[in-house]
Amino acid sequence: FPLMNSTGALSVPEPSNNRVLTLVGPTAVGKTAVAVELARRLDGEIIGLDSRQIYKYMAVGTVQPTDEEKVHVRHHLIGDRDPSEQISAGEYVGLVEVAIDDVKSRSKVPIVCGGSGLYFRAVTRGLFDESTSDPKVRAALKERLENEGSDTMLAELKVLDQEYGEIVHPNNHKRLIRALEIIQITGKPPTEHFRHQAESDSHDRFFTVFLRMDIEELTPRIERRTKMTFENGWIDEVKKLLDLGFDRSSHPMDSLGYRDILKYLDGEMDFEEMVERIKIDTRQYARKQLKWFDKERIDCVLEVAGMSEMGVAEKVINQF
Repeated sequence: FPLMNSTGALSVPEPSNNRVLTLVGPTAVGKTAVAVELARRLDGEIIGLDSRQIYKYMAVGTVQPTDEEKVHVRHHLIGDRDPSEQISAGEYVGLVEVAIDDVKSRSKVPIVCGGSGLYFRAVTRGLFDESTSDPKVRAALKERLENEGSDTMLAELKVLDQEYGEIVHPNNHKRLIRALEIIQITGKPPTEHFRHQAESDSHDRFFTVFLRMDIEELTPRIERRTKMTFENGWIDEVKKLLDLGFDRSSHPMDSLGYRDILKYLDGEMDFEEMVERIKIDTRQYARKQLKWFDKERIDCVLEVAGMSEMGVAEKVINQF
C-alpha cells in the first residue's frame, strides 16, 4: 500500500526492477484512467499501445486521453499520426522502443498502455521471420475484397484459421487482407506462426498487468462510453474526416463505429439503429480482446470489476 513519508505526503515504493510497466485489457475496462493514476504516483509517462488512438482527428471515436489527462501526464503515440499513413506492427514496435528510451532518458517510468493484442505480441515477442509481403498477392486480395466483400473473405479466413478469424473484425480490412496474404505466401495460418514464434528476450523487459473484467460487467460501461462519444461530437468528427478528404474506403473509416456513422449520414440507418449496432460491435470486440489476452503470457491478472482506478493503481504498484 502507499506509504507516508516524514512530511506526511503520499509516497510509493520505488520499483525493485528496471522493467517497463505494461497495462492491457479490453475496451472500456478503464486502462487510461488507471495508467494516468499510475503515472502520477510513479512519476511516469504513458506510451500508447492502440492501433487507432495513434491517429490525429479521431480523438472522440477512439476515446483518446482527454486534454486534462494529457496536461497532467505526458503521453506518447497518441494522436501523433495522420490517418492516411497506415502503420504496420513492425513499425509500431520501433516507435514504442524509441518512446521507452525517451522516457527513461529523463528518469521517468515508461507505462505502456493499450488494448491492441497484435501490437502487444509484437512488442513483447518480436515478429515472426516468415512474415514477408508480396505486392501482387496483396493487390489480388484487395481486388477480391472489393468484388466479394469482407464477410465472404472473413468466412474463408475462419476456415483456414478459425482462432485468428475470430479476433478479426470484418471492418478491419487491413488485418483481414494481411492474414490471407500470410497464408498464401507461407502456406501456414497466422496462428501457427504465433505458436512457433520464439519468445524474444524483450519479454523480460516488460511487467504486464491484464486488467480483466467479464463481458457482463463491461456491457454497461460500453453503453455509457458509447453515449459519451456521441455527446462529445463523434458524428462531427466523422464529418471533419470527410471534409479533410478521407473517403469512405480510407483507413480511418475501418475503425470501430466509423462505418456505421457513415451509413447514418447516408440515410441507411437511423440514429438509434446506428448506436445499437456500435454497442453490439464494441461488445464483440471486447470479447475478442479478452480471448486474446487470456492466451498471452501475463505477469499479473487483476479482476477489476467494482474497483476504483485508485484501488486498481494501488494493487498494480504492489505487484510491480
